[in-house]
Amino acid sequence: MKHRKRVLWAILLSAAVLALAFGVYVSDCYRATDAALACLDADDGPKVRSVDQTLCVETPGATTALAFYPGGKVQAEAYMPLLRRIARDGADCYLVKMPFNLAVFGVNRVEGVMAAHPHDRWLLAGHSLGGAMAARWAAAHPGRLDGLVLLAAYPDRPLPEDLPVLVLYGSEDGVLNRSNLEKSASLLPPDAVVRQLPGGNHANFGSYGAQRGDGIATVTPEAQWAWTAEWIGRMVNGDLLQSEKS
Repeated sequence: MKHRKRVLWAILLSAAVLALAFGVYVSDCYRATDAALACLDADDGPKVRSVDQTLCVETPGATTALAFYPGGKVQAEAYMPLLRRIARDGADCYLVKMPFNLAVFGVNRVEGVMAAHPHDRWLLAGHSLGGAMAARWAAAHPGRLDGLVLLAAYPDRPLPEDLPVLVLYGSEDGVLNRSNLEKSASLLPPDAVVRQLPGGNHANFGSYGAQRGDGIATVTPEAQWAWTAEWIGRMVNGDLLQSEKS
């Protein structure tokens, strides 16, 4: 009996230690900058509203929508400067908040967003871990999406061959595993578009300050957002592949 009690206490203690360690890990996240938070109440451009665990940036008459998965341990609001730019190109944008700021715990959240906000066309995008999880969902649900955008991210399983895919990353990215990015090329559809921003880094797809291990960008965050929004705008307008051929 005493042995069983000791075993039970050891299990409970181990569980408590693991729970504490996990709590410390997820609480140490990258916070959105004041500039990103200011976008929530900005008077210029598309307005932002919060519905459940989603920040919605909508424009009248939009028929295309984009759901966005944030990077790992990054406060979702950090991507608002980018999404407001994308919304100006005619897409309703839905910034999906993740449990513990980790998209691995919310891979399927796009399904609820799509059900709550019907549109003719749906794109799914994500940054870093968010991009990897977006790609995982796309691979498991062929025919559900009209496009996939991976920012400093790559798939870990084959994507549908008829899915338009756009992969964007910065030349100064010190976080992205370049070797895995190159290896993942075989998992992309034949017509996937992969582009590098000279001078761009990992963190500046969002607005949350410097990230550990990242390179130093030689272009401004504003320039990186504008470049990213321009490429995504081509997918929103349905002319991504056509613009590549011209």
